[in-house]
Amino acid sequence: MTAFWQGFRLLLPLWPGMIPFAVAYAVTARGAGLSLWDTCLMSLTVFAGASQFAAAGQFVGGQLPLAPALALVGTTFLLNVRHLLYGLSLSRTLPLRGAQRAVAAQFLTDEAFGMVTVAGQQGAALGFAFLLGAELSLYVVWNASTLLGALAGQVLPSPAALGVGVIFPLAFLGLLVPLLGSRHAGVVALAAGLGAWALSGRVPGGVLILAVGVGGALLGAWLTTRRADGATA
Repeated sequence: MTAFWQGFRLLLPLWPGMIPFAVAYAVTARGAGLSLWDTCLMSLTVFAGASQFAAAGQFVGGQLPLAPALALVGTTFLLNVRHLLYGLSLSRTLPLRGAQRAVAAQFLTDEAFGMVTVAGQQGAALGFAFLLGAELSLYVVWNASTLLGALAGQVLPSPAALGVGVIFPLAFLGLLVPLLGSRHAGVVALAAGLGAWALSGRVPGGVLILAVGVGGALLGAWLTTRRADGATA
């Protein structure tokens, strides 16, 4: 099996959680007055669930025609600023060239980053083909589900009614556990979790994740450095 298909299959377990939310986005966008083409084009070009919901919400509220375009750009930036950390991490572990970096950045998602990172920790041979396969796995199902929702969403049950909201938190918890191989990793994870809980509702979600991510990285670096200094003393 090629590296691309290995990466593609890696994300298949997350498809059941992706489908209902892509459908929900499509229903929201269509309800806001977007055409079938506009609804699908946003998924094809933006491919960022939270940002797409935010944009659709502004259409619903009638705010988008009156608000400056920069307001929507700023909202999208705050929602996705965590991708700065994802990109920095991947740039240190994957051999990517210039054009490959641009393509990988366009299709990168939380789920693809998490699953690929854990796969690398477990010995998978990471490369551009593997990463792209994982990214396009979700891209395919997200866009197919957007089309489904745009065409037939009104007759489908809501994600909340299906209880699928628990899938992604459980998936990321499952990704975290294999990485807690040391006491220091456990301390960093606990501190980051408590920090996120303390800041929740007080700062925008994207800023929260960036702050907790940077803080956790600095704490991990400090603990690692102290351990190294103790070993050489």
